Amino acid sequence: MALKDDLGRLGEDLAADELERAGLRIVERNWRCDAGEIDIVATEGRTLVICEVKTRSSTRFGEPIEALTPAKIERIYRLASIYRRTHRVGTTRVRYDVVAIIAPYGHTPDIKHIRGAFG
Repeated sequence: MALKDDLGRLGEDLAADELERAGLRIVERNWRCDAGEIDIVATEGRTLVICEVKTRSSTRFGEPIEALTPAKIERIYRLASIYRRTHRVGTTRVRYDVVAIIAPYGHTPDIKHIRGAFG
């Protein structure tokens, strides 16, 4: 379990760096409420970006994006709604991004930022 946790933390660090390089401003990481967690909340101009990070060490069990099931997407929508209500984010446009990372141990990670991946 520790290796999976380490891989997840690495992925979220890499994702945050990638988003910042792309010009987004990170507002929060690992925002939690009773309903779950949003990996990264960012802004790009006047757009609120809810970002899911999917990290794998290889593609042996599929691409990272394949872990994003319809149930997971539905939960992200619910969490975004709760976040907006909690932080009084009004009619700001919301975009749902995914950062998919393949980070083989000892090798350079492959990072893909997918803007508007769903929603």
